[in-house]
Amino acid sequence: MERGLFWLPLLFAFFWLAWQGYQEYQKVEIYRLWGKQFTRAKYDIYAVIGQKDNDITWGKPTAKGIINLQTFSLLDVQEIQLLVNNNSVDMENITTKNVNVKLQFLLKNNESVEIPFTQVTLAAEWGKCLQGIITRNH
Repeated sequence: MERGLFWLPLLFAFFWLAWQGYQEYQKVEIYRLWGKQFTRAKYDIYAVIGQKDNDITWGKPTAKGIINLQTFSLLDVQEIQLLVNNNSVDMENITTKNVNVKLQFLLKNNESVEIPFTQVTLAAEWGKCLQGIITRNH
């Protein structure tokens, strides 16, 4: 009897981990289908982002689908900044130990859009690529 009570919490932990894994798998599968419509797309736990021509669409991945979808045009962007721990940093000189990473798009109508990333290197690559598209369009 004591052995059964000892293993019961481990059994619950196993089922909880399996459920969490299934939920993450659902998010990735939904993203995979969603991302097919874009030229370039990115998934991480904070946000999905897709680029098609001059339009950027982004939102939050969930197991039920992508929520809070927003779209803006790169033609409306004045500047792209890489924010690390809420401070603007140079995309060429980045460090890899950071907690809060976002790409900030400053729009011509004085609004800004901040897209979170988990990896600073990936955010910098996206920022450089999109900055190149903006430079070609202006």
